[in-house]
Amino acid sequence: MLELDFSEEQEMLRTSARDLLADHCPLSVVREFEDDPVGYPRELWAQFAKLDLIGLMLPEEHGGAGMSILEGAVLYEELGRALVPTPHFQTAVICGGLIAAAGSDEQRSSWLPRIVTGEAVLTPAWLEPDRGFGATGVSAEARADGDGFLLTGTKRHVAYASSADRLVVLARSGAAAESVDLFLVDPSAPGVTMTQQMSVASDNQYRVDFDSVRVSAADRIGAAGTGWTTWDAVMEQAIVLLASFAIGGCTYALEITVQYAKDRHQFDKPLGAFQSLAHYLADAQTALDGATQLVHEAAWAIATRRPEATKLAPMAKLFACETFRDVTATAQQIFGGVGFTVEFDIQLYFRRAKALQVSWWNDRFLEERIATAVLGR
Repeated sequence: MLELDFSEEQEMLRTSARDLLADHCPLSVVREFEDDPVGYPRELWAQFAKLDLIGLMLPEEHGGAGMSILEGAVLYEELGRALVPTPHFQTAVICGGLIAAAGSDEQRSSWLPRIVTGEAVLTPAWLEPDRGFGATGVSAEARADGDGFLLTGTKRHVAYASSADRLVVLARSGAAAESVDLFLVDPSAPGVTMTQQMSVASDNQYRVDFDSVRVSAADRIGAAGTGWTTWDAVMEQAIVLLASFAIGGCTYALEITVQYAKDRHQFDKPLGAFQSLAHYLADAQTALDGATQLVHEAAWAIATRRPEATKLAPMAKLFACETFRDVTATAQQIFGGVGFTVEFDIQLYFRRAKALQVSWWNDRFLEERIATAVLGR
């Protein structure tokens, strides 16, 4: 029988993370960093490093803890529960994962220990204006020039770009669909321009323009033309952590809504006593329990190298983010008009739920990947 209960050590990790975030990242801090040009509290980032949470899933030989995605899922449920503003996903999961998977020995020894200690922040520059999530969506050009390359193009939704020591830029190096390379780019290099973007989540995003930005051959991660394959493999696992973030946020949002339905009275009885509202909450709990099990199964499949992980990972992100969005939308209706005001916390969860649903891989792209896994095409 499939056993999806977390171990005692994993539950200890959950308790430690929850206690840390209760002390250092209450929702007042989340509110404080909305639309902030830096986007995250540096003191919290230092605490993450102190408890080895940044390097949780990075290789032990480079200072990380070498834990599996199961421990990562536990951590990300707590990050989602608290809506933590942090570059952990961009730095430790995506960029750290790319360097660990395909970086040169020099890149690994130079960047991974600095990521683990919180000294370095890296973020991917991937999505482009009016382009898709697949390989053909990358049109930024890496043109060979002498012993290096010149990068030209525009990237959007680059999180924490103003704080990054390096951007990991996806750029096209050939005509074939997947002829994409990954480059470590200094954001202070000549030709790099940043413009802060505002989003429904009020998180930290930048548009980054590259105008003939010079990078050396040593700045390329992996062999020529292999960047997209590396990116896709890292992303397939990383989206399960975003799904974990979604169920963590959804769990807390539902908890505060249930409590409000018990405390708020109309016509001399609590809101939860009205059958229609009670049924909405029952449906929400049912969907959340299903999403939680799916996310845990996907993490287990990745950790145990099961072939079904290719299907379960996009399923987990799709269903968990849909559930997060739907449950928080229902919760706002139960709160009534006040649920849409900035004074109430539920609107924080609703806005971030919607942003998470459409970011990284959106519903349509996830459905295509699931269909490919199911139909074998």
